Amino acid sequence: MSTATDTTNPPGHDPGEGGSAGPRLKPTVVVASFVFTAVVALWALIAPERSAEILGGWVGHISDWFGWFYITLATAILFFVLYVGFRYSKVRLGDADDRPEFSTFAWASMLFAAGIGTDVMFFAVAEPASQYLYPPQGEGATFDAARESTVWTLFHYGITGWGMYALMGIALGYFAYRKGLPLAVRSTLYPILGKRIKGVAGDAVDIATVLGTIFGVATSLGIGVVMLNVGLDILFGVPQGIPAQIGLVVLAVIVATISATTGVDKGIRILSQLNVLLAIGLAAWVLLTRDTTFLLRSAVMNVGDFVSMFPGMTLDTMAYDYDAEWMGGWTLFFWAWWIAWACFVGMFLARISRGRTIGQFVVGTMTIPFSYIVMWVTIFGNAAVKKISDGDEAFGEAAVNTPEAGFFSLLQDTPGALVLVALATFVGLLFYVTSADSGALVMANLSSELPDVTTDAKPWLRIVWAVATGVLTIAMLLVGGIPALQNATIIMGLPFAFVMVLVMWGLHKALEEERVMADAFESSITSSLVGRSKAPGSWRRRLSESFGSVSVRQAEAHLDSVVLPALHAVRDELTERGATALVEEGTGHGRVGRTAVLVVEGESTTFRYPVQVHRHLAPSYGTRMIEGDDMTTSLEVALPTGGTYGVLDYDHDEVCHDVLDHYQRWATSSVVAAETIG
Repeated sequence: MSTATDTTNPPGHDPGEGGSAGPRLKPTVVVASFVFTAVVALWALIAPERSAEILGGWVGHISDWFGWFYITLATAILFFVLYVGFRYSKVRLGDADDRPEFSTFAWASMLFAAGIGTDVMFFAVAEPASQYLYPPQGEGATFDAARESTVWTLFHYGITGWGMYALMGIALGYFAYRKGLPLAVRSTLYPILGKRIKGVAGDAVDIATVLGTIFGVATSLGIGVVMLNVGLDILFGVPQGIPAQIGLVVLAVIVATISATTGVDKGIRILSQLNVLLAIGLAAWVLLTRDTTFLLRSAVMNVGDFVSMFPGMTLDTMAYDYDAEWMGGWTLFFWAWWIAWACFVGMFLARISRGRTIGQFVVGTMTIPFSYIVMWVTIFGNAAVKKISDGDEAFGEAAVNTPEAGFFSLLQDTPGALVLVALATFVGLLFYVTSADSGALVMANLSSELPDVTTDAKPWLRIVWAVATGVLTIAMLLVGGIPALQNATIIMGLPFAFVMVLVMWGLHKALEEERVMADAFESSITSSLVGRSKAPGSWRRRLSESFGSVSVRQAEAHLDSVVLPALHAVRDELTERGATALVEEGTGHGRVGRTAVLVVEGESTTFRYPVQVHRHLAPSYGTRMIEGDDMTTSLEVALPTGGTYGVLDYDHDEVCHDVLDHYQRWATSSVVAAETIG
């Protein structure tokens, strides 16, 4: 690994500015990922029995050798995210003056909806029933088994998995919005790999990400088609089996293709918002029409049990009574599945969270989606366990042996059964097709070089990945259905699990480096005030600036006559002393006009002293309302920590002294940072 690299302003990137070029393909990532996916799919189609046997064997080996690693990693990520959320709570996912693009309510609504999916419908009944009848430890169908059954589901669908999503969301958002790097996983490793993220190492990370994502999405689609097939059978008599399931996969590919080539994706977005309300309505109906008081009591008890049991569950490898089949089918599968989806959901979380602080992000992502999980799982899970404990053994065995049928069986025993089945099928279908559409988009973005964080990959590439995912899903269904998909997820999640270790390392290194640099620059404004000129007229210029009577021409004149000559003088002096220094000039954009930056390259970090002409609203004094054209201009030094202060009243020597003050603190803090971090 390289020594500490400059994460304050990575070379070649300007935070907040996107390039003008369109999306470009990453040939190595696309070819390697696509070929591997095609080989696995073809192998499964040609030799389904043999491939199923080999996949099962690999899962056994991974469970033996890496089961502890999955469990340890999941716990470590959770505590790392909580640590980051506390220690760096005020750091923004964006520039210091960025503010959230969405209101708190809209952001919370999107987070809430992110916890919903067809797989939650599937496992909300199937897992509690399985854990009640066949718990990992102790006797089945007992009071203790009933009490723990739903808690296991909350554990597998709870804050541990959302910790993985939050990690990727923070890392992607931080490096994209605050450091100006592409919205890609390879960017999160910049503090470790430096410029090598653009080479083989970066390609390897992206390949592992794409492969993990496509197998994770394929697993969700496989679960979705198997479950929806049951709903369609109940409603329309569509036979359950591979033909109908292939038809549903083809439907998902068609929808993803239409979405990629037309504007219908906006309509799908609106329908998905409606779908959230329908899902909540479905859960509310079950709550009100079944044993309401029991379900409410159970929900409260489950939350309490989850809180008390979580510390023991999170690192429980069951070493003395290890059940490899149970562990592979539940905990290891879920952790691998969360890992596989981490980049997918993390990218979504990053996109909707620009401008929020890390503290806000962690609190929101760790609580809001989980509130939906608690609501859904406690209602349907406890209803299922109650139904079994009341004597319906046939329902219990059906929920365990054919889990796709358990959810609909429960609805058929609820008032308004046919309407509920139709509603659940529609909700599941829409979640299913939107997952396929979004999955294709994310994989296309991961395999493209995008000019900025708001640009998506080309439509044809989205279609290619939609088709590849569909073929892989069909292949896995032919191999052995859901168990084969679970096995493939455990296997393909392993490479990206190691990537997530590097993501934690890179993110912590960048945040700690920023904290050290922030501490070093903390006294910058004080020193600038102390060093202000006492010459006649200086205070009058400051007063003119405050009252909005400074023009752009005046600020630029001071930049040309005072600041630039001072920067060039410092540059020349540093160059004579062996430093690599240059002065960069730019035209700026928006309200930021011309800029001048003194850049000094260090061994591990880069020193920057940026001065910018900034046009902004003039302050208003008394009771006068500020109008849109009440503007003034300042000449500001923009600190890397986000603060600014004016230098319009500085003379040549004061600018030189101010630059050297910053330079000396940078040189000292770079040594401290290298000793602390590296």
